[in-house]
Amino acid sequence: MTPDEAVTRIAALPCWSGKVDPQPLPGGMTNRNYVVNDRSQRFVVRLGDDIPLHGILRFNERAASRAAHAAGVSPPVVYADHGVMVLQYIEGKTYTAADIRDPSNLLRVIDLLKRTHQDIAHYLEGPVLIFWVFHILRGYISNLRQSQSPRGSLLLSLVPRAAKLEAAVGDMPLVFSHNDLLAANFLDDGKRLWLIDWDYAGYNSPLFDLGGLASNNEFDDRLTETLLEGYFGRLDDEMRNRFHAMKCASLLRETMWSIMSELYSTIDFDYVSYTDENLKRFENAYTEWMQRLSS
Repeated sequence: MTPDEAVTRIAALPCWSGKVDPQPLPGGMTNRNYVVNDRSQRFVVRLGDDIPLHGILRFNERAASRAAHAAGVSPPVVYADHGVMVLQYIEGKTYTAADIRDPSNLLRVIDLLKRTHQDIAHYLEGPVLIFWVFHILRGYISNLRQSQSPRGSLLLSLVPRAAKLEAAVGDMPLVFSHNDLLAANFLDDGKRLWLIDWDYAGYNSPLFDLGGLASNNEFDDRLTETLLEGYFGRLDDEMRNRFHAMKCASLLRETMWSIMSELYSTIDFDYVSYTDENLKRFENAYTEWMQRLSS
């Protein structure tokens, strides 16, 4: 869909009171996002079809978005149809990694994450997905084996490490999770925090959101302990090891996601640099995890 076709489609949606002028909203890596002013209000319009390669199915995103609003975590869905969703626009600050690392903000983030895991499931309606990172990694690896990616040689080292991480994580209880805790998915309106963009939502170990939050926002050991103690209370060394294994898995999944996007995405984004950045961070985290095991 070209930009002009996207604007035409958005302008024709039946939820508007009259003529609207959609404006691009930068930042989306799996959607094209626009802002619309209508009835003295602002709305975000998300355009995006299913992306089975990444486990994105829009019926699941809609169900998660509606349940997240009912749980007081996310803005309301105003309108939804095939490939399009309209949400209320939240006026506020979009977080950066530095904002997430601010200790005063981190306590609020932990509270929001707990409410996400504890409350959203009570409001879900209809079928929803499971997001198990190691299943997703196996899918990426299988696809890469059949593709012409210049990074295919990475598989030789990544496959056994993914298996080692899965064994270390072990069996965990499932909660309904966000599974994409980038800083930009947190909004602060001055009174409260909101969590947005439920493309990857699904039942998962809580460790994936915790590991993703720590890895995506470059937590040091002190902030990591604050995160784990704030979420679990007291925890033992076994749980710490599981967490660090899942943190590595989160970085590996982000790396593999970007490699696949290099091949298939039509969105204007520098996936090559994003792959290189996350691969380096995965290698560092994996080395640190192995050192923890041997100490």
